[in-house]
Amino acid sequence: MSLLLYGAYGYTGRLVTERAAVRGLSPLLGGRRAEPLNALGSKYGLETRDFGLSTDPEAHLSGVTTVLNLAGPFSKTALPLARACLAQGINYLDITGEISVFESLFGLDGEAKTRGVVLLPGAGFDVVPSDCLAAHVHRRLPHARQLTLVIGGLEEVSRGTARTALEGIARGTAVRRAGQIEYLEEPPRSSADLGNGVVPTMAVSWGDVATAYHSTGIPDIEVHFVLNDQLKRAASLPGPARWFMGTRLGQWLGHRAIDRMPAGPSEEVRNRARAVLVAEAEAADGTRAVAELETPEAYRLTAHTALDAALRVDRGDAAPGTHTPSTAFGPDFVMGFPGVVRRDL
Repeated sequence: MSLLLYGAYGYTGRLVTERAAVRGLSPLLGGRRAEPLNALGSKYGLETRDFGLSTDPEAHLSGVTTVLNLAGPFSKTALPLARACLAQGINYLDITGEISVFESLFGLDGEAKTRGVVLLPGAGFDVVPSDCLAAHVHRRLPHARQLTLVIGGLEEVSRGTARTALEGIARGTAVRRAGQIEYLEEPPRSSADLGNGVVPTMAVSWGDVATAYHSTGIPDIEVHFVLNDQLKRAASLPGPARWFMGTRLGQWLGHRAIDRMPAGPSEEVRNRARAVLVAEAEAADGTRAVAELETPEAYRLTAHTALDAALRVDRGDAAPGTHTPSTAFGPDFVMGFPGVVRRDL
C-alpha cells in the first residue's frame, strides 16, 4: 500500500495496525525503534521502515502517498514529518489533540494547497467526534457566536495522552475569545446534563479550541470535561506547583511517573466504555442549538476514524490544504462508524 503508519508500535498505533489487518489492508509500518517495529511487522506480515525525524525523514518516504502519524507527543513529531511530506507531495494526517500543533499546521495551509497536499491533524477521538458535532450545531445555527463542548466518559488515558497533558500543564487553560486563543490561570467551571442528571464541568485545553474555529468560524469557544477526581487535583495545584511542573526537572519527574502507568485502557475498558459529548451553540440574540453525541470508547473509536480518514485522503476525497475532520469530510463523517448515535436536543 501507499499508506505509512508512523509510530505503529505505540499504544494507539497498535490498535490502528490491528484494525488495518482486520480490514485486509497492508500498510507500511514506520517508527523510530527498530525492535518493536520489526516485531509488529512480523506479527502481521507487513513491511517496516525504522527511521527518526531529526535527520532527513524524506529519504524514507519513497513510494508513500499518505502518512498517518501515530507517534506523540505531536509537538515533537508533527511538524518534522508534515514538512517532509510537503516536500515530497505526500498527504499527512495525525491523531493530535495539541492546540499548538493544530495552529502550526493551519499555518501551512497555503503551502499545502500549492503542493496539492492534504494536511489533516486530529483524525482520532481528538477531534473527530467533537469537531463533527461542533460543525453540526453550527449547521443548525449558522449565526452562532458562542460554542461550548462538554465531554464525558473518558475513563482512562494512554501514556502518550498523559505526556501531552504534562507538556501543557504550566500554560493554563486554553479558551478562544473573539477569535483569539487565550490561556487562563483559573479554568472556567460550569455544569451540564449528559443524560444522567446535571454534573459539574471544568474547561480544559482540548483541541477544539483550535479546530472548531477553523470548522465553524464561531469566535468564542470553550471545551469542558465532566469534573472528576483527577481534574479536581489538577485544578487545585497552586501556581508555584504548576510552574515547577513546567520546568525541565518537573517535566522529567512527570515523565518518569507516566512511565509507570499502564500503556492505555485495557481491552475490557475499550469494549465496555462509552463517551458522551454535548455541543451548545448560541447566537447573539440568545437562540441556541444543542446536540448530543454518544460514541464507543475513545481509543476504540480512534482506531476506526484515523484509518478511515487516511484511506479517504489517500483516494482523493479531501481537497488540498489543511483540514479539520469536518471540513475534509463533512459534519456527518463521524456518523459512519459503528456505535455512534447523535441526538438534537
